[in-house]
Amino acid sequence: MLTKTQWQVCLQTFEEMFPDAHCELIHKNPFELLIATLLSAQCTDVLVNRVTADLFQKYKGPEDYVLVSIEELQQDIRSIGLWRNKSKNIKALSELLIEEYGGEVPPSRDVMMTLPGVGRKTANVVVSNAFGVPALAVDTHVERVAKRLGMNRWKDRPIDVEEKIMRWTPMEKWTQTHHQVIFFGRYHCKAQNPNCPECPLLYLCREGQKRMKDK
Repeated sequence: MLTKTQWQVCLQTFEEMFPDAHCELIHKNPFELLIATLLSAQCTDVLVNRVTADLFQKYKGPEDYVLVSIEELQQDIRSIGLWRNKSKNIKALSELLIEEYGGEVPPSRDVMMTLPGVGRKTANVVVSNAFGVPALAVDTHVERVAKRLGMNRWKDRPIDVEEKIMRWTPMEKWTQTHHQVIFFGRYHCKAQNPNCPECPLLYLCREGQKRMKDK
């Protein structure tokens, strides 16, 4: 298993490789980021941004989503995976935001997780990027990188990955680490065909060493 000292080497490498890593979901405010992150489940950021380019022109806030019919909203996001459930959740959370929070996204992760369709990962993304609250969202890229490196076991849950990275990473670096690990997983340590031969962390990576040995 990866040691805490080795993880610090990984952090430095992520920083050197992707110093400008950032949230790639295009948004102008917390509500737009909430909607975009909800839509991004099991979907690429590229596709989400393509859909929200028109969506955010048509719907400016929760009031607009409440007024539109579910059928029309479904058509607006139909190219997104799980569009039926996502459209229901968008309307339901918009209603709740208006009824309970004056139409504003609450800056608390725990409160945000009470909104329809909003899980821990989505809430972490929004509080960290929209409100500057230290948080570390574990998406498929973060989970894959942590497990390939041997920081976590393959049977570990996303919450296990989140808790371990937070224990081993300074709090003030949680948000940036989240982005840098995502970039590392999205553009280098890909799900298919990871770039093991040119990886500066190969000497630490149990999965990479196994892949290279099997070739």
